[in-house]
Amino acid sequence: MRVVIVGGGKVGAQVARNMLDRSYDVKLVEKSKAKSARLANQLEMEVICGDGTEIPVLESVGTLNADCFIAVTGSDQDNLVASQLAKREFHAKRVIIRANDPRNLDALRTLGSGIAVSSTEIITNLIEQEADTAQMHLLATLNRGKAAICAMVLPEDTALDGTLLKDITLPEGSLIVSVLREGKMMIPNGLTVLHAGDEIVAVCEGKSQQSLMKILAQHVQ
Repeated sequence: MRVVIVGGGKVGAQVARNMLDRSYDVKLVEKSKAKSARLANQLEMEVICGDGTEIPVLESVGTLNADCFIAVTGSDQDNLVASQLAKREFHAKRVIIRANDPRNLDALRTLGSGIAVSSTEIITNLIEQEADTAQMHLLATLNRGKAAICAMVLPEDTALDGTLLKDITLPEGSLIVSVLREGKMMIPNGLTVLHAGDEIVAVCEGKSQQSLMKILAQHVQ
């Protein structure tokens, strides 16, 4: 999996470290020459010194068709520009934008070309989602990124078709809050029967998102 990260601050460095630990192909871009050299030593990887809002720099690090592009500089404006270029010019498959100021989240979600978040943990979870085949999407973050509201459509060959909600053991820290079926939303209870094609919306805390995704993504054997 090819991951391009723009911004070598605390968030960018931590995400890069997380991805390297998972043996992903990671490229990190940082404007500061001194910080680039320091990060290269700390992470034991090549760090490209350059401006991630410039097309030649993005081209040089392999942004074209990258599996995941992450803009986490200290400037929300730069993150917005970098994400727009990654999506529109280089067709990155998934784009994630970090909002330094939570008040800018709505603007980044409206103007940006990717998913806007404000937490390192949520960013890591989003990248892991792309590594899996399940299609769970982040709708919003809660409690400063410690929790998230996520949605997923049950696949046609779901193993949960016809299953009562009360018969599904949900991960600790997760709660299914709504089910959308044929354009109609319902607030579920234990007797709600799930069907293929249902869009499930859940609140997930901490690492429960990944566990819930695996449960909902079960296919008929």
